[in-house]
Amino acid sequence: MKFGIDRLIEEAALRRPLAGKRIALLAHPASTTADLTHSLDALAALPDIELTAAFGPQHGLRGDKQDNMVESGDAYDARLGIPLFSLYGEVRRPSAEMLDSFDLLLVDLQDLGCRIYTFITTLRYMLEAAADHGKAVWLLDRPNPAGRPVEGLMLRDGWESFVGAGPMPMRHGLTLGEMALWFISHFKLDVECEVITMRGWQPDSAPGYGWPLAERTWINPSPNAPNLSMARCYAGTVMLEGTTLSEGRGTTRPLELFGAPDIDASALMKTMLELSPAWLEGCRLRPCWFEPTFHKHAGHLCQGIQIHVDSEAHYRHGSFKPWRLQALAFKALRQLQPDYPLWRDFPYEYEFERLAIDLINGSGLLREWVDNPDASVEDLDALAMVDEAAWYQATERFKLY
Repeated sequence: MKFGIDRLIEEAALRRPLAGKRIALLAHPASTTADLTHSLDALAALPDIELTAAFGPQHGLRGDKQDNMVESGDAYDARLGIPLFSLYGEVRRPSAEMLDSFDLLLVDLQDLGCRIYTFITTLRYMLEAAADHGKAVWLLDRPNPAGRPVEGLMLRDGWESFVGAGPMPMRHGLTLGEMALWFISHFKLDVECEVITMRGWQPDSAPGYGWPLAERTWINPSPNAPNLSMARCYAGTVMLEGTTLSEGRGTTRPLELFGAPDIDASALMKTMLELSPAWLEGCRLRPCWFEPTFHKHAGHLCQGIQIHVDSEAHYRHGSFKPWRLQALAFKALRQLQPDYPLWRDFPYEYEFERLAIDLINGSGLLREWVDNPDASVEDLDALAMVDEAAWYQATERFKLY
C-alpha cells in the first residue's frame, strides 16, 4: 500500500498544482516515507517543491520532548534554510507571522484514532487559520491504526479544549484526511483543502485492522506511543492521565497497563469480570507488577493489569472495547475501595478549573457514572451507544476508503 506522502513523492502529476507556491509542512517523527526518509527531507529533495517553513505539533517536529505537556520552542534549520515553528510552545494556533511564511500547507501526521490525541486539535486550528488567511491545506493521508470501530461518549457542548477538538466520541474511526473533511463541514470552514489519499488501505483486514503490519515499520508518533498495542488500547488507557493510577509512563509498556502500589490487581480483575464480562472481550488481561522510573508512583512497586492485544489468539478487533474496559476498571476499583482517591486534581493541558478526567471525556458523565454506586453498566452502555450511532451516521459521507 502507499501512504499519501509516498504518492506525492512518486507521482509528479500530483505535485503540479504546487508549482510556484511556497510550501510548508506540518509533521512529527513518524512522518516518513516508505523507505523511512523523513517527509521534510524527502520533500526538500524534490526540485519542483519550494519548502519555506515547517511546523511541529506536541512533542516537536523531531519528537525531542519525551514527557507529556512539555513545550517545544521555535528553531531554524540551517541545512534547509527554513524556520521550524512550534505549535506546542508559546502558541497553539499559528501566528500571522507563521502564516505569512507559506501559501500551501502539507499535513503529514500519524494519528492514533483517539479524540484526545492533540494532533487532531492542531489540525483543526490550522484549518481555521488557513480559512481566515486564504491559505490552502493538503492532507497527506495515513492509516488510523485503531481502525474503524467507534467508541465512547460524545464531547458535550462547552467542553472543547486542546484535548477535545469537537463533538466526537473517544475512538473516532477516521483517518486524519477524513477528519479534516469533517472539520470543514462541521465548522463551516471556507478553506481550499485536498486529501492525497492512500492506496490499498484495508482497515478491516487482519492482522493489522488499520495498520499495515507486513508493509510499514511502526515509528512512535509521540514518545509514549511505542507500538500498535498501545494504539489499540489508547482510547481507554488515556483516561488514566486523569487519575492517580499509573498509566505505565516510566515503563517500557506505557498506556498498555495500569496500576498503583495500593490496589489488589487480582481482586480488581475478578470484580471487573463480575460486573461485565462482555466489556472484557477481544483481549487478554494479566495481573502484573511494575515500578515506574519516572512519572506517577516513580520508584514504587505497583500492582497492576496489562491489556494484551498483540496476539491473534487473544485479540478480536470487532469486540475489543478499550474505553469500556478502562471505565469498568474505575467502576470496579470504586466498588472495592469506595474512598480511593481516584481522580487526579492538577492543571491538565492548560486547564486549571475542570478536573482532568472530565476534560479527557468531554464532560463529567463518565466520572459521575463511576462515582454513583447505583449506576449500572447498562446505564453507561445506553448513553454511549446513542453517541456512537450518531457519530457513525454523521461521518459516513466523509469516509474515503
